[in-house]
Amino acid sequence: MASTAKNSVSGGGDAPAAEDELLALARLSQTLQEVRDELSEIIVGQQAVIEQLLIAMLAGGHCLLVGVPGLAKTLMISSLAKSIDLVFNRIQFTPDLMPADITGTEVIQEDRSTGTREFRFIPGPIFANVVLADEVNRTPPKTQAALLEAMQERQVTAGGRRHALPSPFFVLATQNPIEQEGTYPLPEAQLDRFMFNVLVDYPSQADELEVVLRTTSDSTAEPQVRLTGERLLELTHLVRRIAITPELALVATQIARLTRPSDDQANELVRRCVRWGAGPRASQYIVLGAKARAAMHGSPIVRREDIESVAPSVLRHRMKLNFQAEAEGVTVEQIISDVIQYADRTLSNSESLERIAKVLRS
Repeated sequence: MASTAKNSVSGGGDAPAAEDELLALARLSQTLQEVRDELSEIIVGQQAVIEQLLIAMLAGGHCLLVGVPGLAKTLMISSLAKSIDLVFNRIQFTPDLMPADITGTEVIQEDRSTGTREFRFIPGPIFANVVLADEVNRTPPKTQAALLEAMQERQVTAGGRRHALPSPFFVLATQNPIEQEGTYPLPEAQLDRFMFNVLVDYPSQADELEVVLRTTSDSTAEPQVRLTGERLLELTHLVRRIAITPELALVATQIARLTRPSDDQANELVRRCVRWGAGPRASQYIVLGAKARAAMHGSPIVRREDIESVAPSVLRHRMKLNFQAEAEGVTVEQIISDVIQYADRTLSNSESLERIAKVLRS
């Protein structure tokens, strides 16, 4: 995976180093295939969702899973944590949940020998490698905000002291898209902390039949450990060394920019139906997600299909549609598809191409 341009990939000089990188990439792809095979023994179907979860983990990002109840979201996440030998905690978000119930709390502890008292921090369930925030929109914003610092800074502040979270650390949250009574929609700032918004759909008839036959029999299966947390951290560094051409990086940023109705090159559909679009973090996550997907499929360089595959999951929760879109029945998925197809046509007409060329040459 030798580098031919400064912007393509960090590291990679001589041939032996490049061979080592390629060998490591092949092992990564094989290991992740073993994880997927292991999960297929527990989870029927949902291969696309599993792939998105693995991509997010390789990229070090958090995931929001959206789907109706009964689609094995919790089982999928817990099984994934077991197959990668990670500490897993599940937090059921309810209206009466308090921030301290998530992050932890300070208690007064007395030293019996001296009689002195001091505050001692008792860690909450967020101190785990994989945290399932189940039905995250069922708790008020005050409690939802307890996740903000943890997701961004990988730490918790209590009593003026900072407590580092375990590494690796992932928040995998679930949300029910059809039940709105008694819920508190996540604010945009918190949605932006999630790398992916993954849609969990109904299984096919054949998959549903297999689910019924498996779950109504007297046999159970437990996932075997295929990857350690330490090894996963190593793989996240390998993912960042995957090459991407400046041209494809430009395509990724253009896709994100074209979701903004204020952008000069936004198409008519976006201007008419989008209230606001994705920010710069979307561009970063599209590139990072594309690198992780390329690594998962054994490719040392990002391909166009990698960008198009991860873009919808990165963008769908970073766009806000207006009333016009609702009146016309226009969905976020339609707009994203239109933007991806429209991106190439706008690049040749960009007024900032000269400045972009300078950035690529620097």
